[in-house]
Amino acid sequence: MKVMAQMAMVMNLDKCIGCHTCSVTCKQAWSNRPGMEYAWFNNVETRPGQGYPRTYEDQDRWQGGWKLTRRGRLTLRSGSRLRRLLTLFANPHLPALRDYYEPWTYDYQNLITAPAGDDLPTARPVSLTTGGPTDITWSANWDDSLGGGPELAVHDPVLRSVSERIRLEFEQTFMLYLPRICEHCLNPSCVASCPSGAMYKRAEDGIVLVDSDRCRSWRMCVTGCPYKKVFLNHHTGKAEKCTFCFPRIELGMPTVCAQTCVGRLRYIGVVLYDADRVLAAASEPDEKKLYEAQKQVLLDPHDPAVAAAAERAGIPADWIAAARRSPIYRLIFDYGLALPLHPEYRTLPMVWYIPPLSPIVDAVRDTGFDGENAGNLFAAVEALRIPIGYLAGLFTAGDPEPVRLVLRRLVAMRSYLRDINLGAEPDETIPAAVGMTGTAMREMYRLLAVAKAEDRYVIPHAHAEPTDAPGGCSLDGDGGPGMGGAGPVELFTWNGSDRPAGLFPERTTP
Repeated sequence: MKVMAQMAMVMNLDKCIGCHTCSVTCKQAWSNRPGMEYAWFNNVETRPGQGYPRTYEDQDRWQGGWKLTRRGRLTLRSGSRLRRLLTLFANPHLPALRDYYEPWTYDYQNLITAPAGDDLPTARPVSLTTGGPTDITWSANWDDSLGGGPELAVHDPVLRSVSERIRLEFEQTFMLYLPRICEHCLNPSCVASCPSGAMYKRAEDGIVLVDSDRCRSWRMCVTGCPYKKVFLNHHTGKAEKCTFCFPRIELGMPTVCAQTCVGRLRYIGVVLYDADRVLAAASEPDEKKLYEAQKQVLLDPHDPAVAAAAERAGIPADWIAAARRSPIYRLIFDYGLALPLHPEYRTLPMVWYIPPLSPIVDAVRDTGFDGENAGNLFAAVEALRIPIGYLAGLFTAGDPEPVRLVLRRLVAMRSYLRDINLGAEPDETIPAAVGMTGTAMREMYRLLAVAKAEDRYVIPHAHAEPTDAPGGCSLDGDGGPGMGGAGPVELFTWNGSDRPAGLFPERTTP
């Protein structure tokens, strides 16, 4: 057993209102610079819909993630090393800019400099890539709140697989919001796809990052990621992606998207996992069993044997304690609510979701029955506005049973807490019907509904690596790059066209 630590996130889709605050704050913090105008490390999709980039879930087209060979061996869907080497300079499975969208601004100067005339001047859209006039036809949230429209929903790859059971008539349409970031997978296909070794998974916390110095712009990582959360900065020629806000995580702070989330729907914590089980879990032949196989990879931090193995692996004691208090472990195991996004990609994603519960109470009440009665609500789960089959296509590779159990537990929590809030005697048969106790259901309610920040974010501080070097900044040494001149060059703000001092060797005249 090789115990490792992993930072993970759970999002409660029942609380997402689609305000895009997380997207905007992430954009300002991480991708607000030249070359990244089209990139959204965090975006909120309306489902059913095409997603961002368009139809990214269609792996027959984009060839992302892993697949099993006829012999049962795990291999990249994009092909063997030889195949990827032969297509190194002409990768045919890359989203084009039109699949993301062409970023634009407006010619605001025309409003100021236009000569006097009879007509009001206008600010035409201008492309941020070519600088010329453009027509706005698509964006990262173009489908916002339009998921039920038949014109858009037919392009949803997940809906396509269950369309025989779902009729997209006007009165039967449905919609949900799905925030997405990099999944920071346990078995990341983007890392395995990178020919130059620039993509890597940090051993101390499992965050997947890009080494810009080693990146050679092959863009195989873009193809390899089935979630399409790796972007190419066309100014610098470097791949960039969500970093899980690792500078904040190292200080014990939540990510920017979690910190600014209006609905407080994100939970962050540490989980322990057995690295020796990852390959076997990802190689599970039955796609519908991948969810349970991934759960078997995660370890119980309360187990003394696991804690002892974690200590031998060098995991700090405060990290083990944080894993025991982690809301992630409770939501996945204690309450059984969190599900991974597209486990059939076999990357073992570590951003999990609590499926949304449709407006079930009003629907039952409109039929003339008690909308808070547990029996009525349990029966109504099968007729929810958001079909269980669609949710299963997102979170359990098509297996409806785990999704059905989650929805039944959410329904049971509503009915059980209604009696308590009205001063009635709690009915312990309600939590028992979904395999829980009344105490566990009350704790689940506190975590989902009224938990404070210290309960939603259990993030231990990073530990400095041991070193024999003297203290101080490495750039301060004699002759170092930080001595004299303009100081160290900040690559993240470099526009890619000028020549800052210290970035390139000085030109000499023969």
